[in-house]
Amino acid sequence: MLDERLETESAAIATLGLSQLRLMRDGRWPWLLLVPQRAGVSEVFELAPLDQTMLTFETNEVAKALKQVTGADKINIAAIGNQVRQLHVHVVARFEGDANWPGPIWGYGKAEPRSDEDVAALACKITEGMARS
Repeated sequence: MLDERLETESAAIATLGLSQLRLMRDGRWPWLLLVPQRAGVSEVFELAPLDQTMLTFETNEVAKALKQVTGADKINIAAIGNQVRQLHVHVVARFEGDANWPGPIWGYGKAEPRSDEDVAALACKITEGMARS
């Protein structure tokens, strides 16, 4: 079951081998989440060894596609989970001069809503980018 906050603040865009791929609804950054589909897991080390490998692979594939489709200066990857305990990995495209560059995105400012049309367009670009990889 997906954490309520993840459900509310993001949109599902694909199902991968292990993880659900989601796009954050905050329009300030192209910001993806990988949520491993394993109940009761809050830490990467709690995953079975093969699931850890799969999560690393999926994270790298998503990061590569995100960089390719956005032309980002930097891709940030983090599994923080202080507010949402369910294991999830953030993959964020960052650009020099974006909101709070070069500082972290977490806790900075107020979210700017991403339209449903923008969610659909970016989701399509990301999934197409992953298919080309």
